[in-house]
Amino acid sequence: MTNEMITDKYSSIRLKNQLCFPLYACAKEIVRLYRKPLEKIGLTYTQYVVMMVFWEYGGMTEKELGEIVHLDSGTLAPLLKRLEKQGLVTRTRPEGNENKLYIALTDQGDKLKEEALHVPEKMSGCISLPDEDLITLKKLLDKMMVMME
Repeated sequence: MTNEMITDKYSSIRLKNQLCFPLYACAKEIVRLYRKPLEKIGLTYTQYVVMMVFWEYGGMTEKELGEIVHLDSGTLAPLLKRLEKQGLVTRTRPEGNENKLYIALTDQGDKLKEEALHVPEKMSGCISLPDEDLITLKKLLDKMMVMME
């Protein structure tokens, strides 16, 4: 058996041949870069994503939120509890429907939107690709997300 045959046999499990790894590594690095500007407003990246949804759409159920941000209740529940402790959201259960959890922004949570305006500005340029490549990348990732739903 030659070295070339072994190469062919194992090429599908080589890290350099994986699409998932550069996606994972880039996402991890971008989230790390968000840490500093988000610390200034007291949010983690995932909390920031959730707050952006509330700033855009207003209050909603935990289920609706989970569908938008692609997170399950096991991940969202502790995150929402922390946001509630920070005074940014309220969590209520409608009378007669204990299975449904409704989340709404508080005044403090709504005001945080103004402080969050600096985050995209601080993050612009963190991916040093030409604008047309960034647009293409965003379109491809959006397409992938739709296909994975």
